[in-house]
Amino acid sequence: METNANPVKLDAKCFKSDQYVRWCPGCGDHGVLATLQKSMAEVGISTEQTAVISGIGCSSRLPYYMNAYGFHTIHGRAAAIATGLKTARPDLCVWIATGDGDSLAIGGNHFIHAIRRNVDLNFILFNNRIYGLTKGQYSPTSERGFVSKSSPFGTVEDPFIPAELCFGARGRFFARSLDIDMKLLGQCMVACAQHKGAAVVEVLVNCVIFNDGVHKNVAQRDVRDDRSIVLRHGEKMIFGKEKNKGIVLDGLRLKAVTIGEDGYTLDDVLTHDAHEVDPTLHTMLAMMGTSDDMPVAFGIIRDVDDICYDQAVTQQIEEVRAQKPDIRTLEDLLMKDAYWEVKE
Repeated sequence: METNANPVKLDAKCFKSDQYVRWCPGCGDHGVLATLQKSMAEVGISTEQTAVISGIGCSSRLPYYMNAYGFHTIHGRAAAIATGLKTARPDLCVWIATGDGDSLAIGGNHFIHAIRRNVDLNFILFNNRIYGLTKGQYSPTSERGFVSKSSPFGTVEDPFIPAELCFGARGRFFARSLDIDMKLLGQCMVACAQHKGAAVVEVLVNCVIFNDGVHKNVAQRDVRDDRSIVLRHGEKMIFGKEKNKGIVLDGLRLKAVTIGEDGYTLDDVLTHDAHEVDPTLHTMLAMMGTSDDMPVAFGIIRDVDDICYDQAVTQQIEEVRAQKPDIRTLEDLLMKDAYWEVKE
Protein backbone atom coordinates (compact mmCIF):
# COMPACT_ATOMS: atom_id res chain seq x y z
CA MET A 1 0.00 0.00 0.00
CA GLU A 2 1.54 3.26 -1.10
CA THR A 3 1.59 6.17 1.29
CA ASN A 4 0.56 9.66 0.37
CA ALA A 5 3.09 11.36 -1.92
CA ASN A 6 1.56 14.79 -1.49
CA PRO A 7 3.99 17.13 0.33
CA VAL A 8 1.06 18.61 2.28
CA LYS A 9 0.77 16.81 5.60
CA LEU A 10 -2.55 15.02 6.04
CA ASP A 11 -4.71 15.60 9.10
CA ALA A 12 -8.21 14.62 10.15
CA LYS A 13 -9.69 17.71 8.48
CA CYS A 14 -8.50 16.45 5.11
CA PHE A 15 -10.94 13.54 5.39
CA LYS A 16 -13.95 15.55 6.64
CA SER A 17 -16.64 16.30 4.08
CA ASP A 18 -18.91 19.34 4.08
CA GLN A 19 -22.00 17.23 4.88
CA TYR A 20 -24.00 17.65 8.08
CA VAL A 21 -23.59 14.53 10.24
CA ARG A 22 -27.10 13.11 10.65
CA TRP A 23 -26.63 10.84 13.64
CA CYS A 24 -28.46 11.28 16.91
CA PRO A 25 -26.68 13.46 19.49
CA GLY A 26 -24.73 11.16 21.78
CA CYS A 27 -24.57 8.28 19.30
CA GLY A 28 -21.33 6.31 19.47
CA ASP A 29 -21.00 6.58 15.68
CA HIS A 30 -19.70 10.13 16.09
CA GLY A 31 -16.63 8.88 17.95
CA VAL A 32 -15.99 6.19 15.36
CA LEU A 33 -16.17 8.72 12.52
CA ALA A 34 -13.78 11.17 14.21
CA THR A 35 -11.34 8.36 15.01
CA LEU A 36 -11.47 6.99 11.46
CA GLN A 37 -10.72 10.40 9.96
CA LYS A 38 -7.76 10.82 12.28
CA SER A 39 -6.53 7.27 11.62
CA MET A 40 -6.72 7.70 7.85
CA ALA A 41 -4.53 10.77 8.14
CA GLU A 42 -2.05 8.82 10.26
CA VAL A 43 -1.90 5.99 7.71
CA GLY A 44 -1.01 8.60 5.09
CA ILE A 45 -3.02 7.42 2.10
CA SER A 46 -4.29 10.41 0.11
CA THR A 47 -8.00 11.13 -0.16
CA GLU A 48 -7.80 10.41 -3.90
CA GLN A 49 -6.53 6.91 -3.15
CA THR A 50 -9.18 6.18 -0.51
CA ALA A 51 -12.69 4.78 -0.95
CA VAL A 52 -15.37 4.12 1.67
CA ILE A 53 -18.13 1.64 0.82
CA SER A 54 -21.23 0.97 2.92
CA GLY A 55 -24.50 -0.92 2.89
CA ILE A 56 -27.64 0.21 4.72
CA GLY A 57 -28.03 1.29 8.34
CA CYS A 58 -27.04 4.13 10.64
CA SER A 59 -23.34 3.31 10.29
CA SER A 60 -23.67 3.09 6.53
CA ARG A 61 -24.20 6.84 6.23
CA LEU A 62 -20.49 7.23 6.94
CA PRO A 63 -19.34 7.69 3.29
CA TYR A 64 -21.26 10.99 3.15
CA TYR A 65 -19.08 12.34 5.94
CA MET A 66 -15.75 11.40 4.37
CA ASN A 67 -13.79 13.50 1.91
CA ALA A 68 -12.88 10.48 -0.21
CA TYR A 69 -14.46 8.36 -2.90
CA GLY A 70 -17.54 6.62 -1.55
CA PHE A 71 -20.47 4.41 -2.44
CA HIS A 72 -23.61 4.02 -0.33
CA THR A 73 -24.79 0.67 -1.71
CA ILE A 74 -27.76 -1.55 -0.85
CA HIS A 75 -28.44 -3.62 2.25
CA GLY A 76 -25.71 -6.15 2.97
CA ARG A 77 -23.88 -5.72 -0.32
CA ALA A 78 -20.98 -3.47 0.69
CA ALA A 79 -18.48 -6.33 0.78
CA ALA A 80 -19.45 -7.48 -2.72
CA ILE A 81 -19.10 -3.99 -4.21
CA ALA A 82 -15.86 -3.39 -2.32
CA THR A 83 -14.44 -6.71 -3.52
CA GLY A 84 -15.05 -5.69 -7.14
CA LEU A 85 -13.50 -2.28 -6.56
CA LYS A 86 -10.40 -3.62 -4.82
CA THR A 87 -9.88 -6.34 -7.43
CA ALA A 88 -10.14 -3.84 -10.28
CA ARG A 89 -8.13 -1.15 -8.46
CA PRO A 90 -5.75 -2.89 -6.03
CA ASP A 91 -3.90 0.40 -5.58
CA LEU A 92 -6.82 1.91 -3.63
CA CYS A 93 -7.23 1.82 0.14
CA VAL A 94 -10.79 0.51 0.54
CA TRP A 95 -12.81 0.76 3.75
CA ILE A 96 -16.20 -0.77 4.53
CA ALA A 97 -18.52 0.87 7.04
CA THR A 98 -21.11 -1.64 8.19
CA GLY A 99 -23.32 -2.62 11.12
CA ASP A 100 -24.21 -5.82 12.91
CA GLY A 101 -27.49 -5.99 10.99
CA ASP A 102 -26.01 -5.04 7.64
CA SER A 103 -23.09 -7.50 7.59
CA LEU A 104 -24.24 -10.31 9.85
CA ALA A 105 -27.83 -10.73 8.60
CA ILE A 106 -28.70 -10.00 4.97
CA GLY A 107 -25.03 -9.40 4.16
CA GLY A 108 -23.65 -12.40 6.05
CA ASN A 109 -22.82 -14.37 2.92
CA HIS A 110 -20.81 -11.53 1.37
CA PHE A 111 -19.12 -10.79 4.70
CA ILE A 112 -17.79 -14.31 5.30
CA HIS A 113 -16.66 -14.85 1.72
CA ALA A 114 -14.78 -11.54 1.54
CA ILE A 115 -12.96 -12.66 4.68
CA ARG A 116 -12.41 -16.21 3.39
CA ARG A 117 -10.97 -14.88 0.14
CA ASN A 118 -8.79 -12.49 2.12
CA VAL A 119 -9.61 -9.48 -0.03
CA ASP A 120 -7.56 -6.49 1.11
CA LEU A 121 -10.49 -4.63 2.68
CA ASN A 122 -10.79 -2.74 5.96
CA PHE A 123 -14.06 -3.54 7.74
CA ILE A 124 -15.30 -1.21 10.46
CA LEU A 125 -18.11 -3.21 12.06
CA PHE A 126 -20.36 -1.03 14.23
CA ASN A 127 -22.01 -3.33 16.80
CA ASN A 128 -24.83 -1.76 18.82
CA ARG A 129 -26.82 -5.03 18.97
CA ILE A 130 -29.93 -3.41 17.50
CA TYR A 131 -31.42 -2.25 14.22
CA GLY A 132 -31.34 1.50 14.78
CA LEU A 133 -32.23 2.95 11.39
CA THR A 134 -35.42 0.87 11.17
CA LYS A 135 -36.34 1.82 14.73
CA GLY A 136 -35.40 -0.85 17.19
CA GLN A 137 -35.71 -4.46 16.03
CA TYR A 138 -33.35 -7.05 17.48
CA SER A 139 -30.27 -7.85 15.40
CA PRO A 140 -28.07 -10.95 14.89
CA THR A 141 -25.89 -9.84 17.83
CA SER A 142 -28.73 -9.17 20.31
CA GLU A 143 -28.54 -11.35 23.42
CA ARG A 144 -30.98 -14.22 23.98
CA GLY A 145 -34.04 -12.88 25.77
CA PHE A 146 -33.55 -9.34 24.45
CA VAL A 147 -36.83 -7.40 24.38
CA SER A 148 -37.35 -5.19 21.34
CA LYS A 149 -40.10 -4.04 18.99
CA SER A 150 -39.72 -7.24 16.98
CA SER A 151 -39.29 -9.46 20.07
CA PRO A 152 -41.72 -8.03 22.68
CA PHE A 153 -41.44 -11.16 24.85
CA GLY A 154 -37.69 -11.62 24.33
CA THR A 155 -35.64 -13.32 21.62
CA VAL A 156 -35.40 -17.10 21.63
CA GLU A 157 -32.11 -17.40 19.74
CA ASP A 158 -28.42 -17.08 20.49
CA PRO A 159 -26.45 -14.23 18.90
CA PHE A 160 -23.55 -14.21 16.51
CA ILE A 161 -20.19 -13.33 18.04
CA PRO A 162 -18.53 -11.35 15.20
CA ALA A 163 -15.05 -12.63 16.04
CA GLU A 164 -16.22 -16.24 16.03
CA LEU A 165 -17.81 -15.73 12.62
CA CYS A 166 -14.66 -14.02 11.34
CA PHE A 167 -12.35 -16.82 12.51
CA GLY A 168 -14.76 -19.45 11.19
CA ALA A 169 -14.30 -17.85 7.78
CA ARG A 170 -10.50 -18.15 8.12
CA GLY A 171 -10.09 -14.50 9.10
CA ARG A 172 -6.51 -13.28 9.43
CA PHE A 173 -7.13 -9.98 11.27
CA PHE A 174 -9.58 -9.11 14.01
CA ALA A 175 -9.54 -6.28 16.52
CA ARG A 176 -12.11 -4.90 18.97
CA SER A 177 -12.61 -1.60 20.77
CA LEU A 178 -15.22 0.55 22.48
CA ASP A 179 -16.56 3.63 20.72
CA ILE A 180 -15.50 5.79 23.69
CA ASP A 181 -11.94 4.45 23.82
CA MET A 182 -10.80 6.51 20.85
CA LYS A 183 -7.09 6.02 21.52
CA LEU A 184 -7.29 2.22 21.37
CA LEU A 185 -9.80 2.39 18.52
CA GLY A 186 -7.39 4.53 16.52
CA GLN A 187 -4.58 2.04 17.10
CA CYS A 188 -6.83 -0.77 15.87
CA MET A 189 -7.84 1.19 12.77
CA VAL A 190 -4.27 2.03 11.82
CA ALA A 191 -3.22 -1.60 12.25
CA CYS A 192 -6.28 -2.62 10.21
CA ALA A 193 -5.22 -0.37 7.31
CA GLN A 194 -1.61 -1.56 7.47
CA HIS A 195 -2.62 -5.22 7.38
CA LYS A 196 -2.59 -6.77 3.89
CA GLY A 197 -5.81 -8.71 3.59
CA ALA A 198 -9.33 -8.69 5.01
CA ALA A 199 -9.20 -6.90 8.36
CA VAL A 200 -12.14 -6.50 10.74
CA VAL A 201 -12.38 -3.97 13.57
CA GLU A 202 -15.46 -4.54 15.71
CA VAL A 203 -16.54 -1.39 17.55
CA LEU A 204 -18.93 -1.77 20.48
CA VAL A 205 -21.18 1.21 19.85
CA ASN A 206 -23.89 2.67 22.07
CA CYS A 207 -27.29 3.48 20.54
CA VAL A 208 -28.71 6.15 22.85
CA ILE A 209 -32.23 5.89 21.40
CA PHE A 210 -33.06 2.20 21.02
CA ASN A 211 -30.41 0.33 23.04
CA ASP A 212 -28.85 2.79 25.47
CA GLY A 213 -26.30 1.23 27.81
CA VAL A 214 -26.04 -2.02 25.86
CA HIS A 215 -22.30 -2.23 26.61
CA LYS A 216 -22.36 -0.59 30.05
CA ASN A 217 -21.22 -3.77 31.80
CA VAL A 218 -17.82 -3.25 30.19
CA ALA A 219 -17.90 0.39 29.09
CA GLN A 220 -18.59 2.14 32.40
CA ARG A 221 -15.41 3.64 33.78
CA ASP A 222 -15.84 2.20 37.29
CA VAL A 223 -15.98 -1.40 36.02
CA ARG A 224 -14.00 -1.30 32.77
CA ASP A 225 -10.60 -2.20 34.22
CA ASP A 226 -11.89 -5.36 35.91
CA ARG A 227 -14.23 -6.48 33.13
CA SER A 228 -12.00 -5.92 30.12
CA ILE A 229 -8.45 -6.63 29.01
CA VAL A 230 -6.45 -4.90 26.28
CA LEU A 231 -4.33 -7.41 24.39
CA ARG A 232 -1.02 -6.25 22.99
CA HIS A 233 1.30 -8.46 20.98
CA GLY A 234 4.29 -9.67 22.98
CA GLU A 235 2.87 -8.53 26.33
CA LYS A 236 1.48 -10.46 29.28
CA MET A 237 -2.31 -10.72 29.47
CA ILE A 238 -2.76 -8.61 32.59
CA PHE A 239 -5.80 -6.57 33.61
CA GLY A 240 -7.66 -5.18 36.60
CA LYS A 241 -7.63 -1.87 38.46
CA GLU A 242 -4.54 -2.99 40.35
CA LYS A 243 -3.05 -4.76 37.33
CA ASN A 244 -2.95 -7.89 39.47
CA LYS A 245 -5.15 -10.18 37.38
CA GLY A 246 -4.12 -12.31 34.45
CA ILE A 247 -5.25 -14.88 31.92
CA VAL A 248 -3.86 -18.41 32.21
CA LEU A 249 -4.47 -21.66 30.40
CA ASP A 250 -6.25 -24.18 32.62
CA GLY A 251 -6.36 -27.43 30.70
CA LEU A 252 -8.23 -26.70 27.49
CA ARG A 253 -9.84 -23.46 28.66
CA LEU A 254 -8.81 -19.97 29.67
CA LYS A 255 -9.09 -18.82 33.24
CA ALA A 256 -8.84 -15.43 34.94
CA VAL A 257 -6.70 -15.51 38.09
CA THR A 258 -5.28 -13.14 40.68
CA ILE A 259 -1.50 -13.05 40.52
CA GLY A 260 -0.01 -14.10 43.85
CA GLU A 261 -3.04 -16.13 44.90
CA ASP A 262 -3.70 -19.88 44.66
CA GLY A 263 -0.11 -20.43 43.57
CA TYR A 264 -0.35 -18.37 40.39
CA THR A 265 2.62 -16.17 39.48
CA LEU A 266 3.35 -13.77 36.64
CA ASP A 267 5.14 -16.62 34.85
CA ASP A 268 1.83 -18.47 34.56
CA VAL A 269 0.14 -15.60 32.75
CA LEU A 270 -0.08 -16.01 28.98
CA THR A 271 1.81 -13.72 26.59
CA HIS A 272 -0.25 -12.51 23.66
CA ASP A 273 0.89 -13.62 20.21
CA ALA A 274 -1.31 -11.92 17.63
CA HIS A 275 0.73 -13.46 14.80
CA GLU A 276 0.15 -17.12 15.69
CA VAL A 277 -1.21 -18.85 12.59
CA ASP A 278 -3.39 -21.30 14.53
CA PRO A 279 -6.58 -19.39 15.44
CA THR A 280 -7.54 -21.60 18.40
CA LEU A 281 -6.27 -19.34 21.17
CA HIS A 282 -7.35 -16.18 19.34
CA THR A 283 -10.89 -17.58 19.16
CA MET A 284 -10.86 -18.41 22.86
CA LEU A 285 -9.65 -14.91 23.72
CA ALA A 286 -12.27 -13.25 21.52
CA MET A 287 -15.03 -15.35 23.12
CA MET A 288 -14.09 -14.57 26.73
CA GLY A 289 -16.76 -11.90 27.14
CA THR A 290 -19.52 -14.50 26.78
CA SER A 291 -18.69 -15.74 30.29
CA ASP A 292 -19.43 -13.63 33.36
CA ASP A 293 -16.19 -14.58 35.08
CA MET A 294 -13.98 -13.56 32.14
CA PRO A 295 -13.08 -10.08 30.83
CA VAL A 296 -13.95 -8.87 27.34
CA ALA A 297 -10.87 -8.80 25.11
CA PHE A 298 -10.04 -5.56 23.32
CA GLY A 299 -7.16 -4.58 21.06
CA ILE A 300 -5.64 -6.48 18.16
CA ILE A 301 -6.57 -10.09 18.83
CA ARG A 302 -5.32 -11.61 15.57
CA ASP A 303 -2.96 -10.27 12.88
CA VAL A 304 -1.60 -12.92 10.51
CA ASP A 305 -0.10 -12.29 7.08
CA ASP A 306 -1.28 -14.26 4.05
CA ILE A 307 -1.67 -13.72 0.30
CA CYS A 308 -4.56 -11.44 -0.67
CA TYR A 309 -7.25 -12.28 -3.21
CA ASP A 310 -6.69 -9.10 -5.19
CA GLN A 311 -2.94 -9.74 -5.27
CA ALA A 312 -3.50 -13.30 -6.49
CA VAL A 313 -5.90 -12.17 -9.24
CA THR A 314 -3.46 -9.52 -10.49
CA GLN A 315 -0.60 -12.03 -10.43
CA GLN A 316 -2.67 -14.61 -12.31
CA ILE A 317 -3.59 -12.11 -15.04
CA GLU A 318 0.06 -11.17 -15.52
CA GLU A 319 1.12 -14.84 -15.71
CA VAL A 320 -1.56 -15.72 -18.26
CA ARG A 321 -0.68 -12.71 -20.40
CA ALA A 322 2.95 -13.78 -20.39
CA GLN A 323 2.13 -17.39 -21.27
CA LYS A 324 -0.57 -16.60 -23.84
CA PRO A 325 0.39 -13.38 -25.66
CA ASP A 326 -2.30 -14.01 -28.27
CA ILE A 327 -5.06 -13.48 -25.69
CA ARG A 328 -5.72 -9.78 -25.20
CA THR A 329 -9.49 -9.51 -25.10
CA LEU A 330 -12.46 -11.47 -23.81
CA GLU A 331 -13.29 -12.45 -27.38
CA ASP A 332 -9.80 -13.91 -27.79
CA LEU A 333 -10.34 -16.04 -24.70
CA LEU A 334 -13.79 -17.28 -25.72
CA MET A 335 -12.82 -18.06 -29.29
CA LYS A 336 -9.46 -19.72 -28.71
CA ASP A 337 -10.82 -23.29 -28.35
CA ALA A 338 -13.28 -25.32 -30.36
CA TYR A 339 -16.78 -23.93 -30.27
CA TRP A 340 -20.18 -24.57 -31.80
CA GLU A 341 -21.90 -22.16 -34.12
CA VAL A 342 -25.67 -22.52 -34.27
CA LYS A 343 -27.28 -21.59 -37.59
CA GLU A 344 -30.91 -21.59 -38.62
